[in-house]
Amino acid sequence: MEPVYGKLANADTKFIEAHEIQAVQSASVYEDVIPAFRELKAMNVKLLLASSLSTTAIHRFIEKASLGDFLSVVSTRDTAKGVKTAPLKHALSRAGLDSGHAMFLTDTAEGLELVSALDISSILMMNDPDEALRLADQNPSAGVVSLTELPDFIRLVVAENARVGKSSS
Repeated sequence: MEPVYGKLANADTKFIEAHEIQAVQSASVYEDVIPAFRELKAMNVKLLLASSLSTTAIHRFIEKASLGDFLSVVSTRDTAKGVKTAPLKHALSRAGLDSGHAMFLTDTAEGLELVSALDISSILMMNDPDEALRLADQNPSAGVVSLTELPDFIRLVVAENARVGKSSS
């Protein structure tokens, strides 16, 4: 797919979307997602979902995984009119956040490269130990093994930022 939205014929777009929906039907979320999202929401953390998938496929995934109540913004290739960095930039804009106040959770090299280009802190989701070792060479800002670690990590970052802010005043 082209980085600029709209270059594909309608038939090609429908074909791609059909395959995305089929993939979403077989996708599932880990058991730690809902408890972690619940805790992050209670902490008033804005959770944004940015994807190069179609709006239809993403909304099916959100509904299937029961994530809708946790997400502040959902940005897709359709709403962002592009792929790769476009959905992420669009999500940040809609949430009123600049890149310095965002963290991006990823488990791929492409995700780490994407956020590096946008100057966003990356959190490596270490699902597979061998893959995590390889990806750690790309210098993510942090890493977690389970999403249940994310709320405590954010508390640590907030506390450290408050400490540094107080000491520099």
